[in-house]
Amino acid sequence: MRKNHLKPIAAVTGCLALAATLSACGGSSAASDEKVVTVYSADGLKGENGDGWYDKVFKDFEKKTGIKVKYVEGGSGEMVQRAVREKSNTQADVLVTLPPFIQQADSKGLLAAYAPAGSDKVDGADKAADSKWTSVVNNYFGFIYNKKELKSAPATWEELLDGKFKNKIQYSTPGVAGDGTAVLIKAMHDFGGKESAMAYLKKLQANNVGPSASTGKLAPKVDKGELLAANGDVQMNFAQSKDMPNLGIWFPAKQGGKSTTFALPYAAGLVNKAPHTANGKKLLDFMLSEQAQKDVSAVGGGFSARKDVKGTDANAIELAKLMDGVEVFEPDWSDIGTNLDGYVGAWKSATGS
Repeated sequence: MRKNHLKPIAAVTGCLALAATLSACGGSSAASDEKVVTVYSADGLKGENGDGWYDKVFKDFEKKTGIKVKYVEGGSGEMVQRAVREKSNTQADVLVTLPPFIQQADSKGLLAAYAPAGSDKVDGADKAADSKWTSVVNNYFGFIYNKKELKSAPATWEELLDGKFKNKIQYSTPGVAGDGTAVLIKAMHDFGGKESAMAYLKKLQANNVGPSASTGKLAPKVDKGELLAANGDVQMNFAQSKDMPNLGIWFPAKQGGKSTTFALPYAAGLVNKAPHTANGKKLLDFMLSEQAQKDVSAVGGGFSARKDVKGTDANAIELAKLMDGVEVFEPDWSDIGTNLDGYVGAWKSATGS
């Protein structure tokens, strides 16, 4: 969800593959009749070994409908930027990204109103009032640490300023990566505002390796001990920890305060003027189906977006324990969407990035 480069997972064939023929086939009746649906998504839900939530959902969807899923992965912001560039000749049918980028996509006219089957079971805070987007996997922002090198997780933000973390901390780029942007959001909440948060991040820069284009690439570095701490999110890091035994998840607190986090759901929307609108609607329906939502924890290591689907599998139980005692706050997404450029600019100024 969090890269600023694109990582095509499956080659897009026919009209979608050849730039020279895009204008010829975009929006044609032949294209709309194709048994294909194209998904632009932030990373995190597709497994490195083909064992992620997307892997199962897409396979089950294709088996049920005969519709092939073409998948393109990139950073949260980059997915929106790509869709903007293609507005005159839309290629994606479904867009999946994180706040505040899903709201940004809506503000740029990229999304069409559609309430998928099952969206009535999604909490109002996790979907747009006008049905432009709906969360399909709930998730929370978090940090990771190396359990082998550190006897326990750092309890506070302030601990990361210690000399032992020199060149052993890294976080992904705010404004480009969803989880990188989340670092700013949580810091501003925990420190009580923009100025105090930027003052802290300026100090942290002494230990920071530097911006990372990809949050997903930080976990292997932490697992190997190249880094002692980094940012991430619960769903992605929980799934990665199955193959990375030294990976631990934690939630920083301001000294004297409580450990906090906030929801960072994967939100999906139907792309406006999509080439395969009907197929996009079918996939959104399928993502919110009861079985797919049960698979969110069992397969994907995440949290169901539907209030009526409660995971009872081993992953769900472990995730509940992980979140126990962590205070969940709700960001002002309207403010963040409006002022994101200003916040990112303040971060660049404070850190010299």
